[in-house]
Amino acid sequence: MKDCNFLCLLIFVVLFHLHGVNGDNPYRFFTWKVTYGDIYPLGVKQEGILINGQFPGPQIDAVTNDNLIINVFNYLREPLLISWNGIQNRRNSWQDGVYGTNCPILPRRNFTYVLQVKDQIGTHFYFPSFLFHKAAGGFGSIRIYSRPRIPVPFPPPAGDFTVLAGDWFKTNHYRLRQVLESGRNLPFPDGLLINGRGWNGYTFTVDPGKTYRFRITNVGLTTSINFRIAGHSLKLVEVEGSHTLQTSFSSIDVHLGQSYSVLVTADQPPKDYYVAVSTRFTSRVLTTTAVLHYSNSFQGVSGPVPGGPTTQIAWSLNQARSIRRNLTASGPRPNPQGSYHYGMIKPSRTIVLANSNAWINGKQRYAVNSVSYVAPDTPLKLADYFKIPGVFNLGSMPISPTWGAAYLQTSVMNANHREFVEIVFQNWEDEVQSWHIDGYSFFVAGMDGGQWTPASRAGYNLRDGVSRCTIQVYPRSWTAVFMALDNVGMWNIRSENWARQYLGQQFYMRVYTSSNSWRDEYPIPRNALLCGRARGRHTRPF
Repeated sequence: MKDCNFLCLLIFVVLFHLHGVNGDNPYRFFTWKVTYGDIYPLGVKQEGILINGQFPGPQIDAVTNDNLIINVFNYLREPLLISWNGIQNRRNSWQDGVYGTNCPILPRRNFTYVLQVKDQIGTHFYFPSFLFHKAAGGFGSIRIYSRPRIPVPFPPPAGDFTVLAGDWFKTNHYRLRQVLESGRNLPFPDGLLINGRGWNGYTFTVDPGKTYRFRITNVGLTTSINFRIAGHSLKLVEVEGSHTLQTSFSSIDVHLGQSYSVLVTADQPPKDYYVAVSTRFTSRVLTTTAVLHYSNSFQGVSGPVPGGPTTQIAWSLNQARSIRRNLTASGPRPNPQGSYHYGMIKPSRTIVLANSNAWINGKQRYAVNSVSYVAPDTPLKLADYFKIPGVFNLGSMPISPTWGAAYLQTSVMNANHREFVEIVFQNWEDEVQSWHIDGYSFFVAGMDGGQWTPASRAGYNLRDGVSRCTIQVYPRSWTAVFMALDNVGMWNIRSENWARQYLGQQFYMRVYTSSNSWRDEYPIPRNALLCGRARGRHTRPF
């Protein structure tokens, strides 16, 4: 497993400098050993996936434009991929870490990801994307801080806490995978976790009178959650890399795959308070707690856990509509976030994506525009690069609902570099959907109940819609976003409900340019893993 030694890695980095790919931005090096290990998140022994012995995995701290060199050693019994939720991998879908772009890391082998957090800030996360490994752990937080001279629209907090929360199953991941592959859906989750622990298993310690940042991410598999702290207000300041208008909430909904930053001031009498997380839009409500501990407190948590919303859709919809971009704040660059006027750009086309619950060949599947995605034998990005026929067909993903019977297909949508598109997510099912787009952030223009029509544009927010990469669609509702296709590559568009994603609610968008310039897309990495019909081919010389 030591084939890629330090000398090889050093040469690789020097070459990046010589080619000017990443300029003079700092490099941060990580070595991860991914193993199995015993975990007890809900009081029952399970085989979890650990990174360097940790569950959840180690936190990545970076600054805008940093280069991250992450050498991943796979000690699992199965192939492994790590993906980077919210990291855009500008011009570099080669590093995206999903099976449409990368061959998995085989057991007892390693692979070095080379990422740059180009022009990004905010709260994101990583997770294992292959073989339903996410149900066993292997996820962790990514924090991207602003560069020192870039103003941030709030004073530096006294502390910065990560909250990785979500549903959890006592059943091991390979059993859950067998359930899905047998044509059935997952059962209801067994509980909720906060930072890998169950009821009152985690403590956040604060000093009275000081303000703290809480970065909340829903890393669960199947359910939306609500986050709240007894007696304390949550001031929203950031969503997936966008500074927001600073609105205060008593609690906040966090849908699958989403990340939020809130400021919390320790302004209550000194004692311990419940930090509560509960499921949303479920017939049976699951709840778990952590503890907010005042450093001068001698009184533990007591009394009832603070209640939150349960099945109310209107409450969540109104909160979502109230989240707006701070137009005067700087983003990753010193210019104000409002300097990009997305509402003044005419889209080149409208893409409507309708999810559906389907049965195909007697098995449970999920589909987008009637197409249920089937993984090919060769990653799409490699097939495209090597021009391998028969792996996928461009145009196999319709750009609007067909309303026909669902069918199996390796679905790829064609798109052109520098298009500006309107994407409408249409949900006619009775459960909330959560959609993510790799490689991009998009502007949330509107959401409402019923069927989207061109007349729905009259209610769009064309001024200060938040820019993010994961968005919810409420039951029997629609959500519309605008997106500039400025990142060449093969990009995954998927449900963040991991059962739905595994059973077909995903596809890939090939953003294409005829240019062969590094200005538009980096070349295939020399260390790219080759599998399927790409096995035996060559990447590139030094």
